[in-house]
This record gives sequence, structure tokens and C-alpha cells, in this order.
Amino acid sequence: MPHMTVRGHSLNYKIVGNQGPWVALTPGGHRGMDGVESLAETIASAGYRVLIHDRRNCGLSDMAFDDSQSEFDTWADDLHAMMKELNALPAYIGGSSSGCRLSLKFALKYPQSVKALLLWRVTGGPFAVNRLQHEYYGKYLEAAEKGGMAEVCNTGHYQEQCALNPANRKVLMATDVKHFINTMRVWRTAFLESAQTPVIGATEAQLKSITVPTCIVPGNDNTHPLRVGRHLNEILNRISELHIMYPEHQDVDLIPGEEWIPREGEMAAIFIDFLKRVGAHTPA
Repeated sequence: MPHMTVRGHSLNYKIVGNQGPWVALTPGGHRGMDGVESLAETIASAGYRVLIHDRRNCGLSDMAFDDSQSEFDTWADDLHAMMKELNALPAYIGGSSSGCRLSLKFALKYPQSVKALLLWRVTGGPFAVNRLQHEYYGKYLEAAEKGGMAEVCNTGHYQEQCALNPANRKVLMATDVKHFINTMRVWRTAFLESAQTPVIGATEAQLKSITVPTCIVPGNDNTHPLRVGRHLNEILNRISELHIMYPEHQDVDLIPGEEWIPREGEMAAIFIDFLKRVGAHTPA
């Protein structure tokens, strides 16, 4: 897989498709780009070039901790820089869960670089905020305070990253523990501030500033509640359309993304139809 140096860090990426309008897709959680690769292949087969990549601290990309802003702010800045380097802007931007947060942040920070948004499994609400702030940041903050960076290397996602690439352990062990702790606090705060916002990472006023067509496929669990996707569609109003694939909410913390795979073809068809319709009204 090719790597690109983006804002001082090496990011692993792949372009699926050889021609057509550009699309960027990002998976949920801290998953690697393989989480959206099959979806990217289906969309590319309809005449698009799809960029997928491993975000910082994910997959085979570099480990790096920027405490100047939220993690999804940093991810959005990285993606914009990468697509600019590829001469791929403006583009269609999409993602699931944390990839959805990245996409919304991208649209807010770089409105002229977005043709339309593809959003699925939208996260929001107090339960999602409290669960995810601990899952992504709180437990690593606790690990660092308990046993320094060695403890971080043996915990959750970072343990997995060290197993995936042994060089990651060296990077983590060389990271100043105070800087790491502060970064986790900054990133966690961005979540905690979203307890009462419509979606994690954006206020209603910010969402109303988005003017590009948006396709929304809500989730169906307590982390990705159906009502959050519905509410986002109501806020975006005339520029959005809602496609409910799972009308029955399940009262569980999280439905694994893998359980959506059997209906991925259906979701891809929704997105392709949306892209074709939007593209027909978008100036070249």
C-alpha cells in the first residue's frame, strides 16, 4: 500500500477505481481502511475514484498526538491535505460513526471542498458521549496515569496497534507521558462538550451552516440511535435525504459494524443513486 507524508506524518492509503469523480470514505471507531474497502470497491465500480486511508493512530499510519484540537479535527485536516495533494478536491465525503464525525467536521472546516456528504451510523446523545469518551480516551488516560506509556502499550487499541506494527511500541514509549495525558484530556473534552448537541462534534448552528446535499443512513443501537439520524435530517432539512435501513431500534450499547455487512450492497446502491442524482446537478 502507498504511503503519503501528510502534515509531517506518514499515512497509509489506497485509491479504488481509476477514473470518475472523487469520493473519500472513512470507517468507524479506530478501524483501519479495510473497514470500508468493500463499500469503496462497489462505489468505484459505478464510475468513481474512492480514497480510503488509515487515519493517524489507526491501521498502518503513523502514531501522533496533537493536543491542539479534537482528534476528529486533526483527522479532517489530514484528509483535506491528502486530497489536496492528490488534486481530488472538491469531492464527495463520507463515513460511518467516527468517520461520520470526520466528514461533518470536514464540511464545516472546508465547505468549498465538499460536493456532498454520505453519512451512516450517526453518533449522538449522552449515552454515546459517555460511552465513547471512555472507550477512546478515558481508559488510556487512566492507563497512562497508572503505569505510564508502558501501560498504554498494553491497553486496548494501542496494544492492538503495537501487535500490528512493533515500531508503534517504540513511538509510544518515546512519547512524553504528560503530553499524552494532556492530549487524551483534550480529545475527551471534545466529546464531553457534545452531550447536549445533536451529533457528537457539532452544534445545531454549525450543522445548519452546511449547504451541500447530504445522504443519511441512521444506525440502530444506543451509540448510533435512529433518532439522532432522524434529527440530523430535520436540521439539514431541504439539503438532506433520509434512508432508514433498520427501522427497529435495538436497546444494546453497540451493534458491531460487521452485522451491517449483509446489507452493504443495499447501502451502496442508496449512495450510488444519490451520487448520480447529485452529480447530474453539480457543475463540472
